Amino acid sequence: MTVEASPEAAPAETRCGFVALIGAPNVGKSTLVNALVGSKVTIVSRKVQTTRALIRGIVIEDNAQVILVDTPGIFSPKRRLDRAMVSTAWSGAHDADLVCVLLDAKAGIDEEAEAILTKLATVAHPKILVLNKIDLIPREKLLALAQAANERMKFEHTFMISALSGDGVDDLRKTLAKSVPPGPFHYPEDQMSDAPLRHLAAEITREKIYRQLHQELPYQSTVETDSWTERKDKSVRIEQTIFVERESQRKIVLGKGGATIKSIGADSRKEIAEILGVPVHLFLFVKVRENWGDDPDRYREMGLEFPRE
Repeated sequence: MTVEASPEAAPAETRCGFVALIGAPNVGKSTLVNALVGSKVTIVSRKVQTTRALIRGIVIEDNAQVILVDTPGIFSPKRRLDRAMVSTAWSGAHDADLVCVLLDAKAGIDEEAEAILTKLATVAHPKILVLNKIDLIPREKLLALAQAANERMKFEHTFMISALSGDGVDDLRKTLAKSVPPGPFHYPEDQMSDAPLRHLAAEITREKIYRQLHQELPYQSTVETDSWTERKDKSVRIEQTIFVERESQRKIVLGKGGATIKSIGADSRKEIAEILGVPVHLFLFVKVRENWGDDPDRYREMGLEFPRE
């Protein structure tokens, strides 16, 4: 008598792909990345244009790995840095497997959204419409906006969400997982972002600067992590430099008697420690680097292409 071994169940096919989040400044792209991943991987600020490079969040859902490309908000560029950010955003859309188009439900299809939809016609990848901040407008206006956007362009799916509260985010996550192409995972399963920790720590400090100084300090500021030392007691010593373009800006960041820089450092240290899960010793320095906005090396450090024209 022949006994046949029962066949083993075939492993589920894995899927993996890049999803670009495209939208105007302040539509909630960074908040959505953090909600989908379930952890803070990108800088979130009320001040527009805080995402400069393509920070990726990595989502594992069932047998799929979704790599989120959080692009800079698309707007009308005026300065060299603006042009670099907008160029980076569009390159992210063209390089992805799938594009999520975020619209602020309250703003609707305004001038910025209209310009984005027009240019998206040149992007061949499948597109998903995501209406964010749905808690701010009545349902009938939401439905009218969804209809208007779908008449404007072919979307594979339409989602109505609140990235801040998490409403609708789970359904979006599941659909993204089903929509990326079959293939092996690109990153280890326990990795949430491909942004090095040094870069993420610099982003956190930059966010604290924006939150504390608001209108006082223009965008001509950047943060670089100079050293990262893991000590024997498992704590981490981090040294960072905040670069500004003028001496007057340096004084603003320092504050009277160094009060502002101490407050920024305390807030940043606390959040970095929460993410790392170990004590953090953070030391901040402020330096003037004139015309850093025209220095190609600074753009490379931020992951941006330097616009020559």
